[in-house]
Amino acid sequence: MKILSFDGTFDGLLTLVFESFRLKIIPEMIVSEGDQRVTLFDAPVFIPAEAEKAERVWKRIKERTSREGAYRLYMVFLSEQPDAPELIYRYIRHMTESNYNIETDFSHPVVVDVLNIHRKVMREAHRILMFTRFQQTAVNSYYASFAPKYNVLPVSIAHFRDRFADQEWVVYDMKRNFGFHHLNGEIERISFEALPASVLTGNLDERFLHPDEKQFRKLWKEYYHSISIENRKNPKLHRQLLPKRFWQYLPEKQVGDG
Repeated sequence: MKILSFDGTFDGLLTLVFESFRLKIIPEMIVSEGDQRVTLFDAPVFIPAEAEKAERVWKRIKERTSREGAYRLYMVFLSEQPDAPELIYRYIRHMTESNYNIETDFSHPVVVDVLNIHRKVMREAHRILMFTRFQQTAVNSYYASFAPKYNVLPVSIAHFRDRFADQEWVVYDMKRNFGFHHLNGEIERISFEALPASVLTGNLDERFLHPDEKQFRKLWKEYYHSISIENRKNPKLHRQLLPKRFWQYLPEKQVGDG
């Protein structure tokens, strides 16, 4: 069984694609380091990431499809689905073997699978923008955290940069333990050794909070509940539009806390 392995990065996957084509190897499985599907009897061949080779593959992808089509593959990668690397590989191979743009080739399963995963990841990215709640810190910066189903923070960060360009803030993915810090137009990727916020609620430890933050939360909760119309509640629709996995990070859904 031909198994190729990469470092878990998008550049690493593109490098693997480059080497697969160069060596004329069609892998039966593509895994990242530490993949639980690999057994003691497997012998994956590790392909180290090389920026130049990755860039050549990415350039070729953009030549054979639209900008949106190339971006769609990156979104599939961010889904972190176990079979996403293999799906991307099969899509690229189908792309290179075809003499037309395969984006609308809905008769091919790999194209349909890519579109379906892309749609799910985009929906999650949109939810992050809708359901982020910032907390004011003691130093007058702002902090928000969440645990999205897919790794969508990298593609959502431009929204926060544009929307809150004049403020200092941190947005943090607690599930993957990384985030981004914005200050004076500059964005830096960060990772906390010890999280400053509760993993259950995303709320900052009180020593990091601005003195007025609790009152702001209380006012927001009162406003949220005051505009709710009891006889028009639709719990099923509510859960559909606002999945329960987000509730723990929303002040209006938290019990207590002012």
